Amino acid sequence: MIPPVKKILYATDLSKNSAYAFYFAVDLAQRRGAKILILHTVEPMPSYFTHYGKSVLDKIEQSNINEAIEEIKKRLKALCQSLETQSGLPCTDLVSDIIVRKGYPVEEILETVEKEACDLIVMGTHGKGFLKQTFLGSVSGTVLGRTRKPVFIIPLPPEEVEMGWDWDKTA
Repeated sequence: MIPPVKKILYATDLSKNSAYAFYFAVDLAQRRGAKILILHTVEPMPSYFTHYGKSVLDKIEQSNINEAIEEIKKRLKALCQSLETQSGLPCTDLVSDIIVRKGYPVEEILETVEKEACDLIVMGTHGKGFLKQTFLGSVSGTVLGRTRKPVFIIPLPPEEVEMGWDWDKTA
């Protein structure tokens, strides 16, 4: 028996084709009667920036997080409007929250899944380079190997998908 799915974590890097994976998250949520929690991670500033001083770094990082939250919300709204127009999927109603965290993507994804009691993870993978046939992307592969939750890994297309919408067009 497949356990009930009430909350889906959609992890995004905001890349151009990540909207493609979001479409799968919306479809899954609609079919399972679930809500979507969107997670984007802002990686910490490299250590060589420490000569600017901790207070300046904190302001820069907080500014990045605030900008990321606003950018995700703006893109999500436009993307959902486009998705609803094209497919009739009630996208906006399916998103329960948008979280932007400072940290490393794998750790933040795993922590958020547990902390927010998510039932499954949806994320895209780029499959870069000549090893793409053999290995998943480093983030998606590591998440898959370290979680006990179901993970839907969506291979992102190498070029723009003709779906009539993507993050770049919604920005």
